[in-house]
Amino acid sequence: MNSSSFNARAGVVVAFAAAMAYLESACVVYLQRALGISPENLFPLSGPSVVGNLAAIEVGREAATLVMLVGIGCLAGRTRVDRLAWTAVAFGFWDILYYAWLWVFISWPHGPQTWDVLFLIPLPWAGPVWAPITVSVALVGFGLAAARRTSLGKPPRVGRAALLGSIAGGMAVVLSFLANAPTLMNGRVPGWFPWPLFVAGMALAASSAASTLRTRDSGTAE
Repeated sequence: MNSSSFNARAGVVVAFAAAMAYLESACVVYLQRALGISPENLFPLSGPSVVGNLAAIEVGREAATLVMLVGIGCLAGRTRVDRLAWTAVAFGFWDILYYAWLWVFISWPHGPQTWDVLFLIPLPWAGPVWAPITVSVALVGFGLAAARRTSLGKPPRVGRAALLGSIAGGMAVVLSFLANAPTLMNGRVPGWFPWPLFVAGMALAASSAASTLRTRDSGTAE
């Protein structure tokens, strides 16, 4: 894959993520207006009249979103690591632009400290907006770097230590988002985000991902 091919793939993935983010943010605005929900309501699907139907639909929508992001990554990549890299790029741009479009449409979020419900599978994830954006920036950066190296014939080396470190760091980040699930399920607003756990997880995951970009050997996963 030459430089022009890499740039073309990057352009298609970013365009897809931007369009998908626009579509999802527009749907959020429409639903809020139709149901009379304020953007400040963190968990609008917790009401007794809607939790049975809309909550299940929302979980399905989130699963469909993941399928689409993985799909574009698989179409853009050529090897397993390359597909994972492009999926990370798509996910990161989609998440960042989702908040950007919402801000354009309804001036929300108000700032990096604004709380948001991030995901509902298997339990509600929540955190201040700066946290998912931090994750997404890292995904975009490492994803593009890995895809670029692959395009130059120098794919990342994914050793056991790097893989385990990335998984452990990712799990710590997920746990930080799940920490307030009981509070959300009771219809209350979280009071504190466990940022030390989040920062530790991000540091471990980022250092592990960075180590895969330093060297390459014949054991690289493809």
